[in-house]
Amino acid sequence: MVDMLKTRQCLLGVRTFLGVTSRLWSFFLYILRKHIRTIIQYQTVRYDILPLSPISRNRLNTVKRKILVLDLDETLIHSHHDGVLRPTVRPGTPPDFILKVVIDKHPVRFFVHKRPHVDFFLEVVSQWYELVVFTASMEIYGSAVADKLDNNKGILKRRYYRQHCTLDSGSYIKDLSVVHDDLSSVVILDNSPGAYRSHPDNAIPIKSWFSDPSDTALLNLLPMLDALRFTADVRSVLSRNLHQHRLW
Repeated sequence: MVDMLKTRQCLLGVRTFLGVTSRLWSFFLYILRKHIRTIIQYQTVRYDILPLSPISRNRLNTVKRKILVLDLDETLIHSHHDGVLRPTVRPGTPPDFILKVVIDKHPVRFFVHKRPHVDFFLEVVSQWYELVVFTASMEIYGSAVADKLDNNKGILKRRYYRQHCTLDSGSYIKDLSVVHDDLSSVVILDNSPGAYRSHPDNAIPIKSWFSDPSDTALLNLLPMLDALRFTADVRSVLSRNLHQHRLW
């Protein structure tokens, strides 16, 4: 009887040890995957900002500083909340950050994944444009995401949310005149053509992002955004890309 009890206690101890070891190993793999992903995404990122020539500097001084309006979901980030794991996100993929917000008196956790190179992208374009966040999401969520992306740098101060959109046939349209009355200096970056259908000549289309760690869409836009800030009217350039709005 005593031997059976000792054997049972021994087995229980082994199971407890294996359980703790398994949890520690899972946590270690989680941290390792997160750090490896960060290294892969950012170690080779570089976009040299060279001094402007006198001609370019004079040209830039004659035009207004442009405004770059940024969408959040599927443009700069992708997120899912408690109980919903979209098939586009591989199970076990660590989020970049977790948000805890209260919606309709219910606490909800959002697991947020940042699009590759988004931090570098924001750092660079903030030197060229006034950045504005415009999302069709609820303010309590959109504000929390913007705070994380801003990271106390003060580059995402102006923000617009669902209440600033126009609801039309079940979809939210972003009226850019709310941001600025002179649309010649306003550019919107958004994965959803329907969101900017009132101002297609001001839009830069971008493919929706969910989980691809090799995505370079934000980096690819830097040369265009660098050049666009020298134009007197952004619509004179962006209106030529209307066919691209249907590709996404």
